[in-house]
Amino acid sequence: MKLHGIKIPHLKNTADTVPIHIPVPKTVTIPMSMHIGKPAEILVKRGDNVKVGQLIGKADGNISAHIHSSVSGTVQKIDQMIASNGAKITCAVIDTDGKQELSETIKPPPVNDFDSFISAVKESGAVGLGGAGFPSFAKLNVNDLSKIQAVVINAAECEPYITSDTRTMLDKTQYISKGISAIKKYMNVKKFIIGIETNKPAAIAKMRELAKNDNSIEVMVLPSMYPQGGEKVLVFNTMKKIIPKGRLPIDVGAVVINITTLAFIGEYLETGIPLIEKCITIDGSAVKEPKNVIAPIGTHIKDLIESAGGLKYEPAKIIYGGPMMGIAVPSMNEPVLKNTNAVIFMDKKEAQLPETTACINCGACLSHCPFMLDPRSIALAYKIGNAEELQKLCVDMCMECGCCSYVCPANRPLVQTNKLAKIKLREYLNSKKGV
Repeated sequence: MKLHGIKIPHLKNTADTVPIHIPVPKTVTIPMSMHIGKPAEILVKRGDNVKVGQLIGKADGNISAHIHSSVSGTVQKIDQMIASNGAKITCAVIDTDGKQELSETIKPPPVNDFDSFISAVKESGAVGLGGAGFPSFAKLNVNDLSKIQAVVINAAECEPYITSDTRTMLDKTQYISKGISAIKKYMNVKKFIIGIETNKPAAIAKMRELAKNDNSIEVMVLPSMYPQGGEKVLVFNTMKKIIPKGRLPIDVGAVVINITTLAFIGEYLETGIPLIEKCITIDGSAVKEPKNVIAPIGTHIKDLIESAGGLKYEPAKIIYGGPMMGIAVPSMNEPVLKNTNAVIFMDKKEAQLPETTACINCGACLSHCPFMLDPRSIALAYKIGNAEELQKLCVDMCMECGCCSYVCPANRPLVQTNKLAKIKLREYLNSKKGV
């Protein structure tokens, strides 16, 4: 079996750009939900003084994540903002004092066994930094460690423009090594596979150097085929395992972790500094000086772009992440989140949607879908409101990678339709359960 995908422009313009720290912004907005699962319970109120690394949001439940202040200063207000999924989430707006004083609570965590390792990862606030934002402690908290055949380290970074993971491999190699060593020691993992695309020769060389004296680490160089970094795609291409519908990687013996998440965990175990800043790629046709920057979480997009020389054109669209699976943001006041790996500023020409014409039944969408779904039939079932058919067509398996829309010669918004169809299916299934 061969998983499908597409060839897309790499546009890795900033791969050789060493990240720079931006000046501390005057104000940051830190949401209590930057992860999959329940929002954190806010611990601060207006007028409170906070320091860098201070816990300001406590994980609420098994699938949640701690939130820490990325700056020192004073809480201006507790506000609400609209998340990308339309939900209202609580956030802390903090006026910074420019001192960046570290919290007295910061110290390397005591780790001596599996339980204390998982506890440390939870205290760090780590989430998947490749996009989804799943709390890392929950992913690593495997009930039966003997089920783990391999930890697959996602270093594919298959979206255009984004090079923040590349910079992790080049600049924080020692912390990747520390993260691997910790998982090996405390989770008794025997095999690690670093999956990386061919278009990153410098990073490949770094990873091979890291692995040369460790037989448990395999650097697997994969074709530059989007969406190589999709979890199910990566597990298949590295381990030849198919994750069945509704199942998790651990069900086929895999634990998948993004390489920047892994490096962060290694660094946290050494320093005790929680997840408070991100390396972010700033690029796109509207940007004067594309580059990688390191910014406090909660930094507003308008402060990011200043560090890249500003804009040469008025942006017609601003995207968190890459152009294939990224989320369009409504304004320059949106904050950097834990899982923000890039902000792309598109000018009018780059953002212009092409004219849509009628489907010609060429089958390109089906032949390029990584999971061999049929977007044509899904679109028809959605149009006529046939939720039972959507269930048969397995629309809930769609990873929303956008391959179908990209290859469609009629420029039909197939991935957007799939998203809407998944909502319709979910409503139908909930109605059957009486929810």
